[in-house]
Amino acid sequence: MPQDKDNVDLICSIGELAGLFEKTTSLSDFLERVVKTIAYHMRAAVCSVYLYEEATKELILSANQGLNKTLLGKARLRLGEGITGKALDELRAIREANATENPNFKLINGLDEEEFKAFLAVPIVRGLSRVGVIVVQDPVPEYFTENDEKALRAIAAQLASTVENAKLLLALHPAEAIQTEKEKTAELSLVKGMRASGGIASGPGTVIGHLGEEYDTESDTETGGNFTRDDFDRAVRQTEEQLEALQSKMDERMADVASLIFSAHLLILKDVQFSGEMIRRIDEGVPPAKAIKEVVQHYVNLFEQSSNAMLREKVHDVRDLGHRLLHNLTNRDAEVADYRGQIVVCPTLLPSDIVKLSAQGALGLILTSGGVTSHAAILARSLQLPMILIKEERLLKLKEGTPLLLDADQGNLFVNPAEDIQKNYEALFESAREAERAEKKVSETTHTADGVRVHLMANINLLSDLKVARRLKAEGVGLYRSEMPFIVRNDFPSEEEQYRIYRRLVEEMEGREVTFRTLDIGGDKMLSYFPRTSEANPFLGLRAIRFSLRHRDVFCQQLRAMLRAGADANTRIMFPLVSSVDDFIEAREVLQECEALLTSAGILHNPTPKIGLMLELPSAVELAEDLANESDFVCIGTNDLVQYTLAVDRTNEEIANLYVPYHPAVLRALKRVADAVLGSGKELSICGEIASDVRLTPFLLGIGIRTFSLDARGIPVLQRRINEVSNVSCEAMAGRLLKLGRIREIEAALNDSN
Repeated sequence: MPQDKDNVDLICSIGELAGLFEKTTSLSDFLERVVKTIAYHMRAAVCSVYLYEEATKELILSANQGLNKTLLGKARLRLGEGITGKALDELRAIREANATENPNFKLINGLDEEEFKAFLAVPIVRGLSRVGVIVVQDPVPEYFTENDEKALRAIAAQLASTVENAKLLLALHPAEAIQTEKEKTAELSLVKGMRASGGIASGPGTVIGHLGEEYDTESDTETGGNFTRDDFDRAVRQTEEQLEALQSKMDERMADVASLIFSAHLLILKDVQFSGEMIRRIDEGVPPAKAIKEVVQHYVNLFEQSSNAMLREKVHDVRDLGHRLLHNLTNRDAEVADYRGQIVVCPTLLPSDIVKLSAQGALGLILTSGGVTSHAAILARSLQLPMILIKEERLLKLKEGTPLLLDADQGNLFVNPAEDIQKNYEALFESAREAERAEKKVSETTHTADGVRVHLMANINLLSDLKVARRLKAEGVGLYRSEMPFIVRNDFPSEEEQYRIYRRLVEEMEGREVTFRTLDIGGDKMLSYFPRTSEANPFLGLRAIRFSLRHRDVFCQQLRAMLRAGADANTRIMFPLVSSVDDFIEAREVLQECEALLTSAGILHNPTPKIGLMLELPSAVELAEDLANESDFVCIGTNDLVQYTLAVDRTNEEIANLYVPYHPAVLRALKRVADAVLGSGKELSICGEIASDVRLTPFLLGIGIRTFSLDARGIPVLQRRINEVSNVSCEAMAGRLLKLGRIREIEAALNDSN
């Protein structure tokens, strides 16, 4: 049998098929020809192609010859599941004489593959990207030879580029699925998601990069007829003026994270290969709207396929630019070119994209794939943008302007909300307005009911947060997240840029204490422009102080900027994720070296800032007394402390229910730290979500914590809670909770006390 197989002819035929695909937009038709050709030449009873979907980490049966075709598009395997999933996961061919004897074998119900023994799976890979798997099967055991495996590997290599490009093309021309998707989106009503940034928003939806069905013809009655080259030139000028105005506004309002944030838009717009190509097509008779759409899509494809990470990040910029050009072309209101008053739907967003959408007036954000990094969520909160993650691809097919009601507090999205739902939420909008009015009642100082003084400090993410912090009478900055300018920008901010940001922070707090936390990146907070190493467990990798100590040049620039900004001011410097006394001492020595250099250079700075650490790790809990003896102050970072104590990735929605801040191990760890630090006579504060959780406020007061650092918007509620309780009752409650060993017991006790 093997000698009858014409593998050389097969490889040539596949090469011809790859060229033929350029004449079609149907990936399914192309793949059907591929599996038929392979099955014929290899004399195999079955040939299948599974395509890999990166977003879901699944292999989808996309074409087959010899099996039940009703499962096309339905049969799925997780990466690593079955022999097929294993081949792609490990990026190697797997050949079995009898597949059922392989421990990884998985029978897919309904596929009718029970009779086939021989099995050969070869991954389709392009560079480091997983594209899919080719599988051949036959009822005769040991049917496939080493030569068959070599031939199929060669075929997979030939097909890799074509299939990957075909997947992109199919995404641009989903002709076969258009009606189905429209019908499906009509079914959407209440969609559940995961909260990233709280708040409620109501308004029309827009899919980012949506170039609009209304532009499919040039005879839009609303705009009065066909568009010309003059209309296009006017749209370009108008777009440039809008972007320059936005840039100027953002440079003034958010200088820390928005410096030249629309520069990419302007550079692309002025690029002769971009607008020039549109002009060339228009001059050849292509309608302006169509020329814009075609060139924008061409650049989107180029950027998405680029090996340069920074270019791939410009995809949203190109889509955004196309959106603006098309709106301006049709003489629509300039405001519509922005996202003013709209709820934006998109697959993923970079932190810089969030800032841009905020600048353009977006009311809320919905992400449909990927995840939400903690800093993207923090950024959205600072910008007061409700944001949720909903893994529902149908939302990307929503008709432009579909009414949406986004309840990011509960993680709910209402599509075409009914009148009664809108009325119910109007009451919530009014409650929010009442809360704003209640802000005026915030006192300058905070005391318990029996007179114990408590300090409420603000967490600052962006300079724009300062206005809120001052309005709500924050006593200082308990935590400035210095990584925000690093994360949002496209390159490391210079020492001078950092100095200006930090100095403005100090000046606007008008003498109140300011605590700078040094760079905290890693885990889910990566810098797109910095070469990242592949880490199996990034949360356990090169994070925070580890990154800074590894990259001393970046660390020293930041420390010098912080020292300079603290001249004649009340500033402190804090190191994140300290795991040992050695970590802290090494970081402190670097700071002292920076101070000595500034002194020798005669540069004005704060020579003696208080130096502290964020206690976030179980190892640091064990060393709390030793760390307190070496430092001037300690701040408990509860988000990471809970995560590492419970071994729960707080960004993983699959185990979000296991992230329990009132877990008995967490409460006991907090008590141990409080005893150690306060017993050493050092300052102690607490930040993170626990700091603003009013259910836990009595416990925290009861173990001796007197300084809370939180989002300034939470100060009114927290102050009111502290005013209601006596310190004596708090100590008693803390004592009771610390004796409880079960989560449900603590939860019941907290519910009874609130």
